[in-house]
Amino acid sequence: MTARSIRFWSFLHKWTSLICTVFLLMLCLTGLPLIFHDEIEGAFETGDVWKPANPDGPLLSLDDILAAALENRPGEVPLFMSFDEDRPVVNVTTGPTPDAPGSQMHFERFDATSGEIVPAPTVDGGVMEFILQLHTDMFLGLPGMLFLGAMGILFVIATVSGVVLYAPFMRKLDFGTLRRKKSARTKWLDYHNLLGIVTLAWVLVVGVTGVVNTIAVPLLETWKNDRLADLTSEFGDAPVATRLASVQDAVDRASAEAPGAWVQFVAFPGGDWSTDYHMAIFIRGSTSLTSHIVTPVLIEAETGEFAGMRAMPWYMKALAFSGPLHFGDYGGMPLKVIWALLDVFSIIILGSGLYLWLAKGRRSHPVPRSQLAAEAAE
Repeated sequence: MTARSIRFWSFLHKWTSLICTVFLLMLCLTGLPLIFHDEIEGAFETGDVWKPANPDGPLLSLDDILAAALENRPGEVPLFMSFDEDRPVVNVTTGPTPDAPGSQMHFERFDATSGEIVPAPTVDGGVMEFILQLHTDMFLGLPGMLFLGAMGILFVIATVSGVVLYAPFMRKLDFGTLRRKKSARTKWLDYHNLLGIVTLAWVLVVGVTGVVNTIAVPLLETWKNDRLADLTSEFGDAPVATRLASVQDAVDRASAEAPGAWVQFVAFPGGDWSTDYHMAIFIRGSTSLTSHIVTPVLIEAETGEFAGMRAMPWYMKALAFSGPLHFGDYGGMPLKVIWALLDVFSIIILGSGLYLWLAKGRRSHPVPRSQLAAEAAE
């Protein structure tokens, strides 16, 4: 590599790293407890274990559950309905309008055997919710998500440029060499380089999936406007559907379209995950891989007629995979532990990179770049 190329890649690595480091440190620190989100909430959950009112009885229809949810929240409209996998519980999200923001949504759990409200877990989830919001958008909504996405892109560029620089700066040293007898700055440079190379694949995976997660809203809008446009064109400028056909019949029809699939949730008309005129019933596979691939079955909201079943485009499949992969939520506790260790290594990489820059700035006289390269190769 020529001296000019080294200067270019050094400049790129330095400034992309400096711009994103503080925000990436925040993301790594908040991401660490989020890897064990379920385990942390479960450990602090208290009270008796909930049991259904009629464990051996038949399940109520989803229309009865929806009626109970709307009676509990007079004047609101249904937004989502989802289903617990390990207990007979139906979750209903309502809001004042079909396009209500998250802050105005109300989430309630209902016993599918009786229609009664299921008590919420007696655990203070405020801390974890705060951490999740900080990690997701820094309490700034979509602008915050897009900003963190931009920081993620810079992080990926910094990682790639660091890999490009690794060979010329370490050409006279064996892989993994740690020069412990040298200065503190040289030792931390070696740790920084070694951990960076060792965690390269993981860093790129988490960085790219994090960027994909930040553009979820634009991806949803693209999906609706591109892939579902033909299903809405016949309705013209009609208002959002408010009179709903049977939700139970809609779910049964969706299940009939994909035997063996599991119904994950129902999105009602007017929200991000449906159109203004359809109920979208999202089904997914039963294996560890296909469980993250959802397919919407569109049912006309007012008539209950089958409108279409559309496979998600590649960018929506990427979005579906990015969330679980970002937090290591694929292989149970062993994978979560590995994700946590790699997260700690990333914190050390970011912290050491910041230290190396500050230590360089404290030198009384500027040192030529050629000398720095020579020091790194000693």
